[in-house]
Amino acid sequence: MSEHHDDLPPASSVPESSESSVEQTLSALASLNPVGPVFAEPAADPTAPQTIDDIYRSHRMSMVRLAILLVDDIASAEDVVQDAFTGLYRNWSGLRDTRAAIGYLRTAVVNGSRSMLRRRRTARAYVPPHTADARSAESMAMMTAEHRAVAAALADLAPRQREILVLRYYGGLSEAEIAETTGLSAGTVKSTASRAVAKLGQLVKEKHG
Repeated sequence: MSEHHDDLPPASSVPESSESSVEQTLSALASLNPVGPVFAEPAADPTAPQTIDDIYRSHRMSMVRLAILLVDDIASAEDVVQDAFTGLYRNWSGLRDTRAAIGYLRTAVVNGSRSMLRRRRTARAYVPPHTADARSAESMAMMTAEHRAVAAALADLAPRQREILVLRYYGGLSEAEIAETTGLSAGTVKSTASRAVAKLGQLVKEKHG
């Protein structure tokens, strides 16, 4: 898994006046994940194969953080991740190893987030305020001011643009891995990333003058 961003456009592709703010936003996005790539597989122990429970314990919170950046709120993010793990359980016997299981999860989280956003756009009915409970209290602790600030900066991007920047800078995925996760071609990933960085610079400039 790549830890470099050389294949995606630098923040310098936006006007100099907003370049600093864009760089700060993308750097903050990367720094929100304190343990390296969010989809990094745990060290393999040949005497102790990874179980679903192991993956749940080691990856659930990072998956929820990812989903928050895609759907903007904790309750929806937790629902997306729960559905992803439910799907993992149902498909466990067909997955060859831990790497395949993590790949399944990240694709399920992206697709689940897309579905969540589509439902929001097509059903504008009233939704009662979410009542905090034990599971959301666990996630609240990770929703730092910086996390909220980055989510706000990304909120005005098109969903696909946001997906690609989040997967790249927060998830630490390579261009090829993003293409596999999103179902897009590598060329589309690269061009969408370029537009996303430029758009982010425009939004930053508009908000901060």
